[in-house]
Amino acid sequence: MAARTIIVINSKGGSGKTTLACNIAAHYAIEGKKVALVDFDRQKSAIDWLQDRPEDRPEIMPIDGTKRAATVPRGMDYVIMDAPAASHGKQLEDLLSRARTAIIPVIPSTIDLNAAERFLEEVLDAGRVLKNKVRIATVANRVRENSPGRWEIEEYLDSLKLPDGRKMPYVAMLRNTQNYVNAAERGLSIFEIAPSRAEYDLELWRPLIRWLNSKHSLPA
Repeated sequence: MAARTIIVINSKGGSGKTTLACNIAAHYAIEGKKVALVDFDRQKSAIDWLQDRPEDRPEIMPIDGTKRAATVPRGMDYVIMDAPAASHGKQLEDLLSRARTAIIPVIPSTIDLNAAERFLEEVLDAGRVLKNKVRIATVANRVRENSPGRWEIEEYLDSLKLPDGRKMPYVAMLRNTQNYVNAAERGLSIFEIAPSRAEYDLELWRPLIRWLNSKHSLPA
């Protein structure tokens, strides 16, 4: 059976792509799956995170996607990809061609929402999306829950439509918290810190994981 391929992508830097990709990879590794994490960003933040990962934690295979010869070994159950910023045109098409599922994180600021609107227009015009060969969904990321920005970003993401007129899935709102920073500094994920600290964040993750595990996240 072919590996499940998931890419986290947004042309805007600072949207939390790496954090999302690392945590998705860790979730499936904890479940006992064979997971590869492909880092296409030249900053290699995802690979740096893996280098800090304790040896007693479930293994995640690092793949440097910036190298031409980079390949994912056979036998992987999940391949999670961290896309670089400024992905447009042919590069965007190429990245989307590698995955069956694309997650687009968006953070609640005017600059980021404007950038997301332009990027989503380009994504929706991509051949694989138009042909329903990749399923896409958005995530509101790094949200301050009691700020006006929360309601603005949720209203915006909830209003988006796919090329065929169906609603674009808006699958989760993840809050802005030091839990992610503290976990990442130790090579860990939100799923691997003290449950008493992460309980609320794990609840916020449930809709995203549920969507990823459903048939709705895969092309027919």
